[in-house]
Amino acid sequence: MKKNFTAVLMKWHREHNTREMPWKGEKDPYKIWLSEVILQQTRVAQGWEYYNNFIKKYPTIGHLAKAKDQDVFKLWEGLGYYNRCKNLLFTAREIVAKRKSVFPDQYEDILALKGVGPYTAAAIASFAYNLPYAVVDGNVFRVLSRFFGIDEPIDSAKGKKIFTELAEKVLSKKEAGSYNQAIMDFGAMICKPFMPACGSCPLQKTCTAYREGSVNQLPVKGKSLQRKHRWFYYFLFELDGKVLVHQRTGKDIWQNLFEFYLLETAEMMQWNEQTVAVWLKEQAVITKAVVKDVSPVMVQQLTHQQIKGQFISIQLKSIPPFLQKHQWQAVNTLQKLPFPKFITAYLQSRKNT
Repeated sequence: MKKNFTAVLMKWHREHNTREMPWKGEKDPYKIWLSEVILQQTRVAQGWEYYNNFIKKYPTIGHLAKAKDQDVFKLWEGLGYYNRCKNLLFTAREIVAKRKSVFPDQYEDILALKGVGPYTAAAIASFAYNLPYAVVDGNVFRVLSRFFGIDEPIDSAKGKKIFTELAEKVLSKKEAGSYNQAIMDFGAMICKPFMPACGSCPLQKTCTAYREGSVNQLPVKGKSLQRKHRWFYYFLFELDGKVLVHQRTGKDIWQNLFEFYLLETAEMMQWNEQTVAVWLKEQAVITKAVVKDVSPVMVQQLTHQQIKGQFISIQLKSIPPFLQKHQWQAVNTLQKLPFPKFITAYLQSRKNT
């Protein structure tokens, strides 16, 4: 399974990866390091222009080391987290002074640089020198969690250990740089946080989350369960007088109560017949279905959280592979199941219309 994962990912990278970034394919460790520091707390779209401006003004680490602090901070303006900029200058000057402007080429030496953590060190080591170190970022967590069906929280000490070890096992040792780029781009383009393109995913047939219908439940973040405002979108998949249900078993609100198929998001999403159809096709590979209804936004205030969301009724023609392993309950017996108040309020409103 692990060998197949790596082989398919690398094939996708060679033949279908069209993601473009100015530092992609770069072998100069200085430029890779600069891009990684910029991206530590910044989205790619925002960091792109900053990277180009830095490379234009400071094309080598020597140029950066000689620069005035005020000039560098001015160029950094708007990126925030100014400690990154301070560390950037400190490290550039240290490499020029102590290493004669030669960037270190061993993982341990790269990791020892100020402002460089395991992820950044692995990125520089693999991209610049093709050393066999796996990068583990949000994209990597998500891809591995879904494909291998791992529900250990990625922000827990145990979870980080599990995913780091797994990332090393599936790493293509001979093509470490290409592999790391492949899995990060795959997470950004295909295995996205929301609306992942499962329909066109080359790993779909062997993906545990897709097979078990748990794509939207993975990866698990322990801290996200403590958010004060959460958006719950429930899909009522109906077929032959039955509706898909699921029992909540995780360490979260409403434990052991039943619910419908859930898509939780950090922000409000706009649902209508068209966007639902796109979601069904892209993620669940469902093309023959009827969107019966999209409810108004409903709200429930809990002690420490506010739940907002909508209910989307879908009439299916058949059960797709994506939903094969779920439980189906006769619609006229739903009242026998224990649901959270958020759902019973919706069911009651539907009954009264």
